[in-house]
Formats: sequence, structure tokens, C-alpha cells
Amino acid sequence: MNLYPIQFHPILKERIWGGTKLKTVLGKDITSDITGESWELSGVKGDVSVVANGEYEGKSLQELLDEFPNEILGEKIHERFGNEFPLLFKFLDAREDLSIQVHPNDDLAKKRHNSFGKTEMWYVMQADFDSRIIVGFKHRSRREEYLFNLQQNSLLDILDTVKTKAGDVFFLETGTVHAIGAGVLIAEIQQTSDITYRLYDFDRKDANGNKRDLHVDLALDAINYEVTDTQKSYSDRQNEANTIVDCPYFHTSFIPVNGEFNVSKNGERFTVYMCVEGHFSLEFDNKKYEYKMGDTVLVPAAMKEYKIDGFGSVLEVFVP
Repeated sequence: MNLYPIQFHPILKERIWGGTKLKTVLGKDITSDITGESWELSGVKGDVSVVANGEYEGKSLQELLDEFPNEILGEKIHERFGNEFPLLFKFLDAREDLSIQVHPNDDLAKKRHNSFGKTEMWYVMQADFDSRIIVGFKHRSRREEYLFNLQQNSLLDILDTVKTKAGDVFFLETGTVHAIGAGVLIAEIQQTSDITYRLYDFDRKDANGNKRDLHVDLALDAINYEVTDTQKSYSDRQNEANTIVDCPYFHTSFIPVNGEFNVSKNGERFTVYMCVEGHFSLEFDNKKYEYKMGDTVLVPAAMKEYKIDGFGSVLEVFVP
């Protein structure tokens, strides 16, 4: 394989709650006023990313994994997941509140949908004044209380709401009831899954006057009714990988880039960088690759030594 850091064409998704920040803040090439998601790196069937740069431009992520699984994923990750890419990377722009929803765990998702579950995390890149995140219950709940409040249109009364700002991080294990609030732009890292159970959608209607489907019955066994600790604190030592989330599915660190530093990897697993502020460059094999806020790049496992330079903030992600 010809090694180099690989970028992909974003897969843009219009959403009833989407807006324009993916263009105005992140510079994505969109014309719609309701683009809610930019899938940056995806192996989801039907939405597989296509390479945007270098020798493999035009090839799909799946084609690369079929041809170079160990070089890209790393032997350990290949042994664990085969030729499937285990994570999904997105940027989301919530002009309006997203629906209140929940994701099933691996066992439930496998049984019902032959899919992975959906553990995820959010890094808040920008938030309008007084914007919020809905995460979990205010107090320990139970199925009966949840259903009563859902039927009475008072679900928000028992859910926890957190005011949010740029730099906040939320880690959402499967079963956590949640919603991104209006005015929030986030970077999302999750298991490769598109399974969502929608609980409540604020009674809004789509362009055709129809309400979106809810999945109340499916969600009952997926919900964690306990109080959850979702917001994460982290350090910000410059030019170092400051751990934010370390779970079985992904390890995410925050790197404040200020100048130049060397990176050394063991070749066992791929690394993904998401630029969430400013800009940075990656130098490998005497070539320099430039990235700005809103860019996502896959560094194949076989790229063991490289240099990072710039001024900005980067999320570094790998599979443990």
C-alpha cells in the first residue's frame, strides 16, 4: 500500500432540524438550509465513504479495507472486526432540537437489527447562547413513570438538561436518553451503527405535513432508567494527547496543537484526527498535508512515525 493520510468526501444529510453551520462555520460545500449532518468517515452500508485525495481517490473505504485490511486497520483491529470499519465520525448542526432518542446496546441491536449498538460521544465545537443538551434522567426512573410522562407530553420534566458551551464533552453509553439542543454544533464519534429509537419529536411535522415515526415500544427495553454521569472533564496540556473518553469501542484524546511535535505509533491500530478548532498539518515521508477546522483524516495503522504542526485543537481517536 502507498501510505499517506486519507481524507474522504463528506456524506451530507438533510435533516428536519438541520441548518447552515456546516457551511458557514466548517466550510462544507452545501447549498441546503437544513443540512444537519456531515458523515466524515463511514463504513455504514449504503453510506460508505469515498476517498477524496491521493492515489486512492475515488475508491471506497470498503474497497481499501478489502485490499489492505492490516495496513489500514492494523492487525489487532482486523482480527476483532474483520474488514468492517468499526467507527463512524460525523459533524452535526442542530438549528432546532433533535428528537429525544435512545440507542440499543450491542446485544439488543444484534438481536433486532443484526447491527452494532451505538455508544457515542459529543465534542461541542460551537454553541449559541443558552443552548442545551438533554442527557438522561434527573432522578432514578422506571418504565411506568417514563410512559406516563411521555403520554402526558411532559417527558422533559423528568429528563436532565445541561447548558452547554464550546469544549464541552458528553459520553453517551447505550441506553442513555438524549437529545442535542438547538444552536449546538458538535463533532460526534460513535460505533458503526445507524440504529436510533425516537421517543419524542416535539410534535413537529416534515415538509409534507407528516410527523416522523416514533419507536416507543422498541425503546422500552433499551432505556437505562438510572441516573447517568455523561459530561466529561479533561486536561489541556499542549502537544499532548489528553484522554477524554476511554471505553471498549474508542479512545478519544484532546490535543491542543501549539507548534510542532512528533508522533510515534506501534502499527497495531488506525488513528483518526478531527480538527475542531484552528488548523494543523501532518508531515509524513517528507510530504506535508494541511487541515483546518472541520476536516477529518484517517491515518492508516502502518503509518507509524509522523510529525504534527500548527495552532488549533484536534481530537485523536483510535480503537483500544
